[in-house]
Amino acid sequence: MSPIRLFCDLDGRIGLRAFWLGSAVVALTLFALQRILPQLMVPQTARTVLAFANAFALFPWAALAAKRATDRGGSSLFGVLLVCAIVLPEYLRFYMPFGWRPSLEAISTIAWVVAFIDLGLMPSARDERAEALVAAEAGSR
Repeated sequence: MSPIRLFCDLDGRIGLRAFWLGSAVVALTLFALQRILPQLMVPQTARTVLAFANAFALFPWAALAAKRATDRGGSSLFGVLLVCAIVLPEYLRFYMPFGWRPSLEAISTIAWVVAFIDLGLMPSARDERAEALVAAEAGSR
């Protein structure tokens, strides 16, 4: 799969290796921008560019999660919603009363755990189906 399709397309399937490599590329790119831009620009401009880069990085992560969720046998919308549940509570925190902040952090943490386990650790659904077919064929002999 081409890098453009990997990071910009919500359709398709990817395995664990492509999911982790793609996630690492997005994370390392953001990390590099956070370290380099303040050295190259005026602080206010660097903060603005970093805010745009962080917002722009949501789409590649959502695309990766959508493809991985489809590979796991679910809907691509599940992957996109997981990314939203991880990221959006941080931005909603400023608009909510102080008492809601722990709840928002819990939502984000739970979404991280679900995404890590379901998208990052579990095997592909097609692998499970193939194993079931092989087991059924071996049982019928």
